[in-house]
Amino acid sequence: MTTQRSGRRLRRRQRNALIAAALTALSLTTGGCVVVHGERAVLPATTPGEAAKALEQFTTAYNRADRAYDGSLDADYTTGSLADIDTARLTAGHANHPDGNPRHTPLKLTDAKFTIPKKAGWPRWFVADARSSKSSSARWLLVFLRHDLDDPWQVSYLAPVPRGAVPQFARDSDGFAEAVPADSPELAVRPEELSTAYVDYLQSGKGPFADGAHTSAWRAQREKNASKPGLATQYIDEPLTDGDHAPLALRTADGGALVFFTTHHYRKQTAAAGATVPTPNQDVLALTKGEIKQSFTMEFVSGEVALDPTKGSGGAGGTVVVLGRVQGMTAAQGG
Repeated sequence: MTTQRSGRRLRRRQRNALIAAALTALSLTTGGCVVVHGERAVLPATTPGEAAKALEQFTTAYNRADRAYDGSLDADYTTGSLADIDTARLTAGHANHPDGNPRHTPLKLTDAKFTIPKKAGWPRWFVADARSSKSSSARWLLVFLRHDLDDPWQVSYLAPVPRGAVPQFARDSDGFAEAVPADSPELAVRPEELSTAYVDYLQSGKGPFADGAHTSAWRAQREKNASKPGLATQYIDEPLTDGDHAPLALRTADGGALVFFTTHHYRKQTAAAGATVPTPNQDVLALTKGEIKQSFTMEFVSGEVALDPTKGSGGAGGTVVVLGRVQGMTAAQGG
């Protein structure tokens, strides 16, 4: 799958080079002709109709893949953190249930609202906010991304956000949103630095993050589990910002931003002499290499969504509020 995606990106660059060299869109105005270059023009990422179609295509592919436990069936519709998590989940499911998912229940996404930013160049992206049949207490935010007009829309982030917590977005007179640059200096934390700031906070407890389920409560849980009779647990956290794991940010009505970003985590359990590491479940074992003797290391990818206020603002004490997080194990190693 990695080779196929690399090939697609090469073809995208080749097509984009041809488009940049040949594309000149002319629009007649009262003053004459205006030349608009495709790579420099600030344009909506898509239309509401196409966004609705993309959501439908993703849902159909997701359900097919989940029913069959076959990652090839939705590989063209996922990327980034969601692809990492979804691929591992389907791989483990297929290993234990090669005939398909005996617990499959179709995902239904309803009451969808679309936030479509205007931006120049690629990638283009937009956010769908929908009610999910998998959650009664949260809305699902899905970030759709693509690098070329010929590519299907792929979901790079999926983030559950408590009902009522989805912010209002800044919109222009046509109803389109504003994409915030990754290096924007006006926010409490630049979007491109948010992944690093978050993992630093998880390690030290210091940083511009408000208390909550995905910050202080998660740290407290990890500290509680770090040392138990006969078993020590270590945590390593790393930023993940390359390729389709890069952060994406939308301007909120108060001037801040809603930022989607990715992190990478390891959890290592080490048993004392005479003790053993707890036996993982079958889905975890399906992703495990090596024999589990005295140690066991699990690797995770996590996709987060956070409210990043303007620098020096009074809201939430000027701190970043992590609204939602989806984490999945992607590999494991016994030792």
